[in-house]
Amino acid sequence: MAYSSRSPRRGALLAGAVAVLSLLTACGSQDGSSAPRKVSGTAGPATEAGGSPASTVSSPAASTPGGAASSSAPKTGTTSGGTGTGTGTGGKTGATSTRCHTSELRAAVGRNNPGAGQENFPIVLTNRSARTCTLRGYPGAAFVNASGTQLGPDPKRSTGSPATVTLRPGQSAWAGLTFSNPEISEAKTARPAGLLITPPDERDHLKVAWPAGEVPVGGNSSSVFLTVFSPGTGA
Repeated sequence: MAYSSRSPRRGALLAGAVAVLSLLTACGSQDGSSAPRKVSGTAGPATEAGGSPASTVSSPAASTPGGAASSSAPKTGTTSGGTGTGTGTGGKTGATSTRCHTSELRAAVGRNNPGAGQENFPIVLTNRSARTCTLRGYPGAAFVNASGTQLGPDPKRSTGSPATVTLRPGQSAWAGLTFSNPEISEAKTARPAGLLITPPDERDHLKVAWPAGEVPVGGNSSSVFLTVFSPGTGA
């Protein structure tokens, strides 16, 4: 009797143990303890604790195809317009003339410096502009009467070597106007009211009063000569 009553009790205990084990096995399969599975897709950025993206550290300089490091710092260079920083094409300065224009000049006739039967007057041009300009070569000149009609032929050019004369504001250059004394040459004469002076390579003229009386206007010895410009006033 004692043996028979112990067998049913043992069977009940074994059945309960099997049920507990089944329950534990079921719970273990739901809490993620199973082996990891591979899932296809694109990886997102790594995150730090708290869910923010992990910081990344970039290389100080990227490599160029040749292996040298490139830099984003601005470079200095020389353009056609000069040395400076930045990029782009330097502006080319077009060639500008430094010639003195008629409108930039003031004209005058200096004092006669006679000698050996010759009358010698300096034609003076003064830079009245605010810029530096240049004169080179011979002036144009013509004696005129009160109505503006030219008296006598055009003056001739004396032999000379033209040189560039640089005039800063207020500076002057002079060219000689020379003719034989009419009383000696017995040339035909006239008394001009003025002298028209044209700067080198210009078309417009300046008019000044003629202060020196009779000038030769006809005959074999009536020629008037001009010299090239030189620095100063010729005084």
